Amino acid sequence: MKYRALVAGAALAVTAPALSAPAQASAGTAASAANPAAASAPARAAATVRGVYFDYKDGGVQVTTGPGGRQVTIPSSGGSFVGQFSASPDGGRVAWIDDKGRLHVRSAAGDKVVATGAAYGGPCVTPAWSADGRRIAFPRRGDSEAATVAAVGASGGRVTVLGRTPGPCHLAWSADGRTLAGYAGDTAGVHLLDTRTHRSRKAPGIRLANHVGSVSPDGRRVVVNAISANAPGGDGSWPAWYSPSVYDTTTGKKIALPVKGRALSAHYLRDGRLAVRVKGASANTLVVLDRSGKEVRRVTEPASARRLGLLGVTG
Repeated sequence: MKYRALVAGAALAVTAPALSAPAQASAGTAASAANPAAASAPARAAATVRGVYFDYKDGGVQVTTGPGGRQVTIPSSGGSFVGQFSASPDGGRVAWIDDKGRLHVRSAAGDKVVATGAAYGGPCVTPAWSADGRRIAFPRRGDSEAATVAAVGASGGRVTVLGRTPGPCHLAWSADGRTLAGYAGDTAGVHLLDTRTHRSRKAPGIRLANHVGSVSPDGRRVVVNAISANAPGGDGSWPAWYSPSVYDTTTGKKIALPVKGRALSAHYLRDGRLAVRVKGASANTLVVLDRSGKEVRRVTEPASARRLGLLGVTG
């Protein structure tokens, strides 16, 4: 597979203005363990909202669910940098790809190879978890402009092909199981792969992007790091922080983010709420917006996580 201009710059750019709006949650499908919309509003409000953080360590990576959560460490793979990884929705497992193209799942219980033939060599070519934590999507090894994306159970088993897309970088899987969003290896926009029809389309309105952070439960909104024409593309690794922009994937409209302060990332929860990470002097804050964009909760992150990257938000 060709990743065009994947290392266009030395560092990820932080240039686009932050903006967002949560979308309505869709009904659950086979990819969801349960319909999140069926949960009562009080139950959702009472649910714990926690960040899943990462930090690079000596060529490997350490993933922590905080505060006081689980920790999973992946050491350097045979001396090779570990950049192709992602955390399960609850933060307790990490899917990662080694230099032989093997897809692993690592947890406190150990490490297991669940599939082979994964693409390796571009740090942006990361696996993606389904919202229920049961399946993992990953780009397969190849040599074409469009990548084949497959899925396998988190414990292994039969590998199924979901389709082909020109946007295999930093895949994000919608909670309804239908949409995989990813940016192109040359940063030229974001592509949406429909896992039912197996067809891919380019999202309107996004000219350049070097990161996809999250996609709404119904695939109608996508969180990206939109960059300008003169900004460096970055090396494709997970950014510790970025200025999140949210786009309507049907109209291409940019949606305003109604939070004060500097937004460092944003992640959709399974029920359609949007958690926006906002920079703080001693600790960052997760500002949770409901589906109408109204602030419903604030969660102060652990001070120890202030400089860590945020892979996702549970809750």
